[in-house]
Amino acid sequence: MRNLLLIFGWLLLALTACKQEEPAPQASAPAVGKPAENVLTVVTINSPSTYYVNNDKAFAGLEYDLAVLFGEFLGNGTQVRFVVETSVEKALTRVVNKKADFAAADLSVTEDRKKFVHFSAPYHDAQQQLVYNRETIKKPPKSLKDLAGLEIVVPAGSSFVERLKQLSKNESGILIWEERKSIHSGQLLEAVANEEIPYTIADSHLVSILQNYHPNLVAAFPVGEPEKIAWAFPKNGDPELLKKADEFFAKIKKNGTLRNLVDRYHGSSKRLNPLDVKTFLVRSQTLLPKYKRLFKQAQEITGLDWRLIAAMSYQESHWDTYNTSPTNVRGLMMLTESTADRMGVTDRLDPAQSIPAGAKYIRLLIDAVPDRVPEPDRTYMALASYNIGYAHLEDARVLAQRLKLNPDSWADIKKTLVMLNDPNYYTNAKYGYCGCGQPVIFVESIRSYYNILGRFEAPHDGAQESFKIAMAETPI
Repeated sequence: MRNLLLIFGWLLLALTACKQEEPAPQASAPAVGKPAENVLTVVTINSPSTYYVNNDKAFAGLEYDLAVLFGEFLGNGTQVRFVVETSVEKALTRVVNKKADFAAADLSVTEDRKKFVHFSAPYHDAQQQLVYNRETIKKPPKSLKDLAGLEIVVPAGSSFVERLKQLSKNESGILIWEERKSIHSGQLLEAVANEEIPYTIADSHLVSILQNYHPNLVAAFPVGEPEKIAWAFPKNGDPELLKKADEFFAKIKKNGTLRNLVDRYHGSSKRLNPLDVKTFLVRSQTLLPKYKRLFKQAQEITGLDWRLIAAMSYQESHWDTYNTSPTNVRGLMMLTESTADRMGVTDRLDPAQSIPAGAKYIRLLIDAVPDRVPEPDRTYMALASYNIGYAHLEDARVLAQRLKLNPDSWADIKKTLVMLNDPNYYTNAKYGYCGCGQPVIFVESIRSYYNILGRFEAPHDGAQESFKIAMAETPI
């Protein structure tokens, strides 16, 4: 039911019962609500920007990774138990009622929320945006003044409700919106994409992720000023835990860990435009089925996820078997003559030869990257070297070290790769000039295509033992 300027008091939140919870990754964690030593109960929501199961069937998400790292930061064998609620409103209710130590749920810091919870130091930025479906809305609104009369649906108890209330006081016209319970912003974006509702308001970083799955989603314009994202703690909770959280964020901001994590989950989300996504989704239905069996066989040989190999192949050739570049790089995996010879390929236009050869070669490159580089950064660096050569990757890593950046972090390496086209930097590089904006685009595009395939294509559960291919005597 649509509500006209409906006000939900936070005191009502504190009295609302929460019923749904999801077991934590740690089987040994005690039941939620029971006191236990060295166990953190973290409430979150299931969404691409918080907590979900990734392509490897493992728990992932920015909030998940941050909370796990916080447990390690606290030490003393601290375990982290996650409780998953269906909405931000319910997550905050659990915190207010002290049924969780804190909420890590992509929460915007707002004045209303500050009355009922304490916030940690902020660790991310958010910009609210009005979102619509380009296929159903032919004359979209262009500014805040056009909000009057629109059918806007937002999650109950969200920061979007607060923003709409503020705007209703400041903007001309009557603002009407519907507040839906037990739902989060990601689900409403899906509803817009599926033509179930006309408009919603969502944070820009989540919109960017969902646009990679639904190219019909469009952000019309920003709604109000940017906000900060932080964890929420009970007002009458443990002040020492809040203090430790602030120390934790100060540490990971300083050492680059936070920057690396934000890049991992949001760094490639804006790489593709709507036409790129739409074309990819169409070809995933028309061309991919022809080669899916070969991609899965390549996974069984190399241990690499078939969807990653397929994403790399699409970026290289758009799954065009006969694709040939002006420099005579050819086939689905766009192999050079020298790489084809090295991998024993006699016909680069034969998918049965080129797909396993390309996968084996990327496995060689992954194994060449030092073991200390964590995944997925190690794979990203190997993909960059597949595109531009391992020598230039090493130059970028050396430059990162000189600039006191992290040579083992893709978030930093993609900065220094681009610097190698600047004479201030490439003149001191061992291998000289590099047009290294290209491999950055290459890797970020593959990341985006891989995420799309991870959403729509099932993993392959065949023999997946990862093995090292014997390195050739010729240096990579």
